[in-house]
Amino acid sequence: MNQLLEVDNLKINLETQSGTVQAVRGVSLKLAPKQILAVVGESGSGKSMTVKGILKLLPKTGGIVGGKILFEGKDITDYSVKQMRSINGSEMSMIFQDPMTSLNPTMTIGKQISEVLREHTKMNAKQRRARAVELLNLVGISYPEKRYSQYPHQLSGGMRQRVVIAIALACNPKVLIADEPTTALDVTIQAQILDLMRSLQEKFGTAIILITHNLGVVANIAQNVSVMYGGMIVESGTVEEIFYDAKHPYTLGLLASIPNVDEKDKELNIIPGTPPDLIDPPKGCPFSSRCPRAMEVCHQYAPEKTMVSGTHWLSCWLMDPRADKQHGGDRA
Repeated sequence: MNQLLEVDNLKINLETQSGTVQAVRGVSLKLAPKQILAVVGESGSGKSMTVKGILKLLPKTGGIVGGKILFEGKDITDYSVKQMRSINGSEMSMIFQDPMTSLNPTMTIGKQISEVLREHTKMNAKQRRARAVELLNLVGISYPEKRYSQYPHQLSGGMRQRVVIAIALACNPKVLIADEPTTALDVTIQAQILDLMRSLQEKFGTAIILITHNLGVVANIAQNVSVMYGGMIVESGTVEEIFYDAKHPYTLGLLASIPNVDEKDKELNIIPGTPPDLIDPPKGCPFSSRCPRAMEVCHQYAPEKTMVSGTHWLSCWLMDPRADKQHGGDRA
């Protein structure tokens, strides 16, 4: 299948007062046209930094230090911010997690949508207004003509997030990146926003990368899932493979942490310990210090990728044929 977006062995470093943070350590992703890919992992795993690297939205202290990014077969790895302006907003767009900080509080909703259209299309003012109203209606905002002239503070959190989605969709992008789009919203609104994204993807065929820390929100929206930990992808597969045949201990821990409404009295499962320090990352598996099944080799050497099927792979020493013997008596 021809890939719309390919990320190969991407590495991103951040310079801090404490040292160099290896925020993304060899991430590879593939996104096909019309596909929804979920990238899952806890805070600090490198999810947001990966997609910000793709769009060249890294902080001034950050930079890509290795790997390739291909968009429609074209290498955009070394594109400058100026070069990316022709792509960002028109070919690729991003939905940020906090709509209040994503929107300009001093500009009307309509003005903010129109600015994107003015930058990337040849529409005149009348056409831009009509398109903005159309987009507000498309994302389910009632009285779009009225909302067009309102400011962000006059809208609810759910409505603001719908406006952010409208802005991202203004130029019919081929790739939509949603970075924790439901984090600041209550459960009911979360479901509405996810339903909206799925319906828009089905209607326009936009490919979506959904960044989230919650596996529970991706079950009904994604086709493929990549699980990140410690700046790396530790397991990847179809949504069915990840939910029903996960093999990496970290993925299994995430799945076990999903609350079950049928077991209200059961204590919530947690993954003990803390994520690794990416200024001085572990030389072995990044999850080894928290893994209940870790062996000595897990602390010393990074595991190779093991293919479980044509679409399902993971990096874990437990998949090594020698692990059965060693795991029986040589645990770390």
